[in-house]
Amino acid sequence: MNTNLDTLRTEIQSFLASEGFQIFHGCSRALDTIPAVYWDCERYPNYRDFLAIAKAADVKIVVYHEQEFTTDQLDEALEHLETAEMPREESRTIERRLKELRAYEGFTCSLELSFDNEGRVYVFDLRTDWYEELADILDEIEFQANDKEEGDDNPMGGYFSRN
Repeated sequence: MNTNLDTLRTEIQSFLASEGFQIFHGCSRALDTIPAVYWDCERYPNYRDFLAIAKAADVKIVVYHEQEFTTDQLDEALEHLETAEMPREESRTIERRLKELRAYEGFTCSLELSFDNEGRVYVFDLRTDWYEELADILDEIEFQANDKEEGDDNPMGGYFSRN
């Protein structure tokens, strides 16, 4: 995936207008309570295919969301990294990688198109590879932090008998 989705962002907006879709500039639909169906962007990354389905379903309004990368996520991740219990070398590797990701500040890191049809939300969610990597790093830090919190209750990890 491109390191920056800015060019694609402009192309998508022009295409939506040329195809007669009304663009609703909304928030990400990832947290909606309506059942969602996600497009396989890995194998079918062409947004035009997704929008052809919307057109076939007589959709008139497409929700458009874009996200520009800010370093706030990196700062928060570095704070959590300090409290996570992980081997020193692993922590340093993650810290180094997080600092390298600062170079992407201001880049468009994700684009999302969605539409509603018959009680479902259909979502096209495209992200850059480096933003996916950041998500994986954040998951790892969170996992390590949660692992530490769970271990605080029982220092022997559930293998200590109180008999």
